[in-house]
Amino acid sequence: MQIEAASFSFHVRPLEPMVLPPYKGSTLRGGFGHAFRRVACALRDRECPECLLREKCIYSYVFETPPPSDTLMMRKYTSAPHPFVIEPPPERRRAYTPEDGLTFGLTLIGRAIDYLPYFIYTFDELGRIGIGKGKAGFELEGVSCNGETIYESRTRTIKRFNPRSLSISFDPSLASHRSNLTLSFETPTRILYSGRLTLELEFHILIRNLLRRLSLLAYFHCGKDPSGWDFKGMIRRAEEVKVSARALRWHDWQRYSTRQGTRMKLGGFVGRITFRGDIGPFMPLIRAGEVLHVGKGTSFGLGRYRIPRDLGG
Repeated sequence: MQIEAASFSFHVRPLEPMVLPPYKGSTLRGGFGHAFRRVACALRDRECPECLLREKCIYSYVFETPPPSDTLMMRKYTSAPHPFVIEPPPERRRAYTPEDGLTFGLTLIGRAIDYLPYFIYTFDELGRIGIGKGKAGFELEGVSCNGETIYESRTRTIKRFNPRSLSISFDPSLASHRSNLTLSFETPTRILYSGRLTLELEFHILIRNLLRRLSLLAYFHCGKDPSGWDFKGMIRRAEEVKVSARALRWHDWQRYSTRQGTRMKLGGFVGRITFRGDIGPFMPLIRAGEVLHVGKGTSFGLGRYRIPRDLGG
């Protein structure tokens, strides 16, 4: 089974001194949501659950993502996984000037890829609204994909680009290809197990969360049916893989929720962990998770991990 995804880099330049928080994912995602509603919402005086247009509305689909009325999955839930991931810049600096450039990432999933023009237009509009302390304005100078510029502000046209297909198969034939795997969690990762956030990550817990996220993304955004997956069999195999080294620590951060009118303290683990065992069959899932993240809060950029290049990634 394949998940279609496209990753972009957005290059912006402040028009005035700009102050941002050390972790910028919440600021970018919150600003995007505010500007996107202004751009795409037809009935701004109504909340999405009360709106008759919610199942046909681009804003509702992208930012609220309610399960369709005829869904066979997540029937009791009010929202499905969002079809986008915003990746904030890794630096923790706070102050920017018009001489500084700022680059952040955006990954679109499945049919949301067709809505790239809306994302570009919305971030361009957000530049006029402003972000951060004092609502500093910025210019969206360009957007690139796979190292090639596909949008420039001076031409305001979007060039063709090629999305990639991520395999989310479980392939037992890969069993002999890898016995050790180190993952570096680069942004706070909020993984649930038995209904609680955990710091004591085990391989089967990671795989459970990846299976859930990837299967739901495939179903809701790529039109795929994961009902034939042997979830129990994959988890049994994952339970045989053990932790050989763990260097994870908890990292708390705060975000301001405009909708709730309060500051929310969130946290997740960062750091490295090494697994040992029959890793090979799970590598397609691990590689897909590198692009699509894992756990809760992925639209803020949480749950980003990498296989370190210095360790054979």
